[in-house]
Amino acid sequence: MRIPRIHVDAELSPGLELALEAGAARHVVRVLRLQVGQALILFDGRGGDYRATITAAARDDVRVQVGIHEDSECESPVDIVLVQGISRGDRMDYAVQKAVELGVSRVVPVIAERSVVQLKGERAERRRSHWQRVAVGACEQCGRNRIPRVEEPIGLNRWLAQWPGGSGLLLSPRAESTLRTLSPPEGTVTLLIGPEGGLTEGEERQAVARGFTGVRLGPRILRTETAAVAMLAALQTWWGDFAAPEQG
Repeated sequence: MRIPRIHVDAELSPGLELALEAGAARHVVRVLRLQVGQALILFDGRGGDYRATITAAARDDVRVQVGIHEDSECESPVDIVLVQGISRGDRMDYAVQKAVELGVSRVVPVIAERSVVQLKGERAERRRSHWQRVAVGACEQCGRNRIPRVEEPIGLNRWLAQWPGGSGLLLSPRAESTLRTLSPPEGTVTLLIGPEGGLTEGEERQAVARGFTGVRLGPRILRTETAAVAMLAALQTWWGDFAAPEQG
């Protein structure tokens, strides 16, 4: 049986005794049905995992003893930032979850001209917090021990104006280039994907003017959440996790 992984929002160290946060405790007791003496893997987002043992388990109160630290890493060799046009409901949850599984280091939710969802103030922060929890859950599932940050939602025009530049890829069905025609990137790759309905031609021109390169995946137009998964998998195939090792 695979040992469950739990994120702890506190700095861990061998020998530490602590109580799990209520949500994690409920998951351990009510969903996983773990008992005293059984093993967990904990991680705090600072790198590596910690072996742990359950010392008390009663409904919402689960206590653990932290054991040895294992210096494991599974981060992508390519630093990828996903700038994702906000979509409705679970589509955005899906995009965030799969982006984390596919190795992004950061997610920036942006509001574009065709965005159906408009977020401001407290509502924007609630959604950001929700997406951050989705990212944590994805890390628990896929084995990552560094949590990608989900940034505050921001207007696309405003974000483009403050983008520092670098290797920027704009996914567009109007583009002529493909990943196969591009040279391997240097430094961080910033991937920009529009919301439902895509980016307008004006937004694409603005992104290109700021230094983005338009890229297409193929002859079919993909949903926004599908586009994120497909493009990230392609990036990892050409330059990252799935790329063939160089022949020396």
